Amino acid sequence: MRICFILILLTLSGSAQSRRVNPSAVQSGPAVTQANNLTIKQMFDETNAYNKTKFAEFELKKIPYSENLRLRTDREKRQLAAKYSAIATTRAGLTGEDFYYLGFLHWIAENFDGTAESMKKFLASENPAADRLQTARSMLVFIYAKQKNFEESLKILAEYQKAGPGKMSERARMEGVLAKSYLETKNFAAAGPHAKRAFEAAKATALDPASPAKGFDDLLDAGMLVFESYKAVGDTKEADAVLNEMRSTAASIGNPSFYFYSADKLIVYQIETGRKPLALENYTAALVQAGKDFTSKGVQYEIVQKLKKREKHYKLLGETGPEFANIDKWFTGEQQTLGNLRGKVVLLDFWAMWCGPCFDAFPSLIEWHQDYKSEGLVILGMTRYYGEAEGFPVDNAAEIAALQRFKTAQRLPYDFVVTQGQLTQMAYGATGLPTAVLIDRKGKVRYIETGTNPSRLVEMREMVLKLLAEK
Repeated sequence: MRICFILILLTLSGSAQSRRVNPSAVQSGPAVTQANNLTIKQMFDETNAYNKTKFAEFELKKIPYSENLRLRTDREKRQLAAKYSAIATTRAGLTGEDFYYLGFLHWIAENFDGTAESMKKFLASENPAADRLQTARSMLVFIYAKQKNFEESLKILAEYQKAGPGKMSERARMEGVLAKSYLETKNFAAAGPHAKRAFEAAKATALDPASPAKGFDDLLDAGMLVFESYKAVGDTKEADAVLNEMRSTAASIGNPSFYFYSADKLIVYQIETGRKPLALENYTAALVQAGKDFTSKGVQYEIVQKLKKREKHYKLLGETGPEFANIDKWFTGEQQTLGNLRGKVVLLDFWAMWCGPCFDAFPSLIEWHQDYKSEGLVILGMTRYYGEAEGFPVDNAAEIAALQRFKTAQRLPYDFVVTQGQLTQMAYGATGLPTAVLIDRKGKVRYIETGTNPSRLVEMREMVLKLLAEK
């Protein structure tokens, strides 16, 4: 059983303490009696395997994957960890190994204080294993950095480094969280060196053929931290260089998704910083370079097609948003034009009732409408007639009725815009669903992305806040 697996969670918890599970809700009944017969390591093993076990069950039962299902399963895992950690904490005579696994249970339950307390007791135990000492230290570095206790975090990082080289993956995460926390406090001078060390450690892991865990996500996160460090101080030359290095690294490790992400981020960043002609030159060059960097025709085609799908978006960014065409129905409000909405920040959500991934964005869209409508945010659910609804062929009137039922059932408070044909959809390059477009108060397109996932929603929210702050 690999303890390092659980450390992947270190990069996923933005403010984990705020979601700490209340163990009092899960501390009664036969399950507690059964848990008392388990060792703390057995509690951890069961909790650590929870998601894998549950999704194997879902597959057998043919339950389709969804973001809501993943979130629910994660929540259940945290609840199980909270229950087990609460039970384990009451036991007398805990050994060093017990504290080690108890620390992981607290971590999964997103109880940073409990994690730190248990891992410090493990560090003080008799004859702890050297590799576990390093893992415990790496978790403490992470926790103290998250809590902005930089003095303690750097102290333990120094102890980690003194004890030996450690694991490159752990070093990447420690340096990365320090960089991120310094960025959050706007200490850009301190963030930069940690971000660079995180990127170098992540690259070493990804490029090591003997490494069982390539850590592509860590590599991407670390590279973006270096980029954000330079972006924050307006150093466009170095920021460009980092994105180019990320793309070269992606070619070296043969990762087309990472390659496309880096190329796309460079083009969008150059447009954002007023260098659109250069950005479009780089777009054209990237189409050619992909053929040189990858020998596989299939991989070349994959990257080129992804870039070509973005061409319309690149050309629209920074330009006035095209007016809506062929609107047939606008509800519950009154039909408007983008011209009428100048002075507002407009979020166009291109979606369809048959689009499962579209549903994953609804909770965030509802929250943003409630929180930011008064500050000038207007959200519009953009769809068109598809000739079917609720699994049956329908005419336009029946489809509108189905959309109205859907809007009520999902409690979506913002307006729906229904068009005849695809002209509006094509004008925004919304050929894939969902596609989100953000238009600023001056009517300029500032953000276009297709697809939805937790990181994309965080990115969208940050852009919404940025545009609302612009007057």
